Formats: sequence, C-alpha cells, structure tokens
Amino acid sequence: MSLSIDDRIFKSENFVSTPLQKGEYDYCIFDNCNFAEGDISNSSFMECEFINCNLSNVNMAHTSLKEITFKDCKLTGAQFHKCDPFLLSFKPNNCQLNFASFYNLNLKGIKFTDCNLQNCDFTQADLSKAVFHNCDLKNTQFGQTNLKDTDFRTSFNYTFNPEHNQLKGAKFSKDQVLGLLSHLRIKID
Repeated sequence: MSLSIDDRIFKSENFVSTPLQKGEYDYCIFDNCNFAEGDISNSSFMECEFINCNLSNVNMAHTSLKEITFKDCKLTGAQFHKCDPFLLSFKPNNCQLNFASFYNLNLKGIKFTDCNLQNCDFTQADLSKAVFHNCDLKNTQFGQTNLKDTDFRTSFNYTFNPEHNQLKGAKFSKDQVLGLLSHLRIKID
C-alpha cells in the first residue's frame, strides 16, 4: 500500500460510484458516507471513526481494522471474518449488524452497545469478557464460542445451547436466561 492518509474528514462521500482508494487511513473520520456493496479490501484503517455510514455487504477481505469506532452505522451482512485478524479491534455503537459474520475471530473484550445483531454468526469466536449492552441477538449463532465472563445482562432474544459453548462466569438476566433452554424444546409456564 503506497497511499497513506492521516487526519482527514470524509463527509457525505459516495464510495460506491467512486471507490475509496486502497491505502492506509489513520485517524480519519468518515461521516455519512456510503460504502454499500463497495470495496474496502486490502486497506488499513487505524483509529478511524465511521459515523452514520452505510457499509452493508462491503468487501472487507484482508482489511485491517485497528481501534475503529462504528457509530450509528449500517453494517448488514458485513463479513468481519474476512478481515485481517492481526490486532483486529472495533467498537460498534447503535449499529445495524444483521447477518454479519464474526466466525472464528478473537474479539476478546469487545463491547457492542445498542446494536441489532440478528442472524449473526459468532461460531468459534473468542468473545471472552465481551459486553453485549442492550443488543438484539435474535437467531444469532453461538457454537464452540468462548463466552467466558461475557455480559449478556441487558441484551435479549439470545438462544443457544450452553453445552456447545464455554460459559464460565458469563452473566445473564433472569428474564432472558430461558433462551439457554430453547434447545431442549420444553414448555415453561
């Protein structure tokens, strides 16, 4: 990557019609930009903020995301598992992440805040010490997932088999814990 951009603000850009150049983006802000079904592959983003952006179904293959903030973004179908896993770290806040894939990623300590995470895939991911704060996890897959010390207390609609995940120290609310019994197909009144 020869292009290097630091401390730049991109506002209301349409990166679908004119793709973002591949390169290294450090300390940049992307505000109200459209990347939907576009391509940010083979690029590097460090300590960047994406605010009110549409990144639905964007190609993230081999993309480096380090200390990234996603605020009020649409990331439907985002394939985070295709990103460069080295130092991968991001913080989604009030984002639409339906159908996103986090398969086999190390997301230890990640905090999802006020996110819609329906139909996502966290299979084989390390989510130890993660926090799901006020997140909708309907139909989201957890299998062979490290959920040690993960906090689900304010989230809802999660259903997964505790026997197929590591749950030591995980925290759940009384109101939602019944989702851990759904695999038994029993009736609870």
